[in-house]
Amino acid sequence: MIPRSPVPVLDVLKALASDVRFEIVQLLAHGERCVCDLEAQLALPQSKVSYHMAVLLEAGLVTRDQRGKNSYYSLDRARLYAVGGEVLTALLVPDRPLTHQVSSVC
Repeated sequence: MIPRSPVPVLDVLKALASDVRFEIVQLLAHGERCVCDLEAQLALPQSKVSYHMAVLLEAGLVTRDQRGKNSYYSLDRARLYAVGGEVLTALLVPDRPLTHQVSSVC
């Protein structure tokens, strides 16, 4: 069996796998948003929005600009576009043997 190494793109996919975070990315695709705007649009308390934003920040999908007491978030489009290529690269690895056999066992 070939040892598996962690694929960073999986962390990004996990971040996008949440319905709330996916919706946040959709909202940010239309432009920068303040946390208070996201709270109202998502009908979630500030603590929940902040939690989800931290996950998206850690995944590198959004950027934060602190202005006074308010945090403004923007979508990192270049990172989001790169995820597609990373997924394909991770999935379409060079030929690997199916088993220890020289030819198919079927």
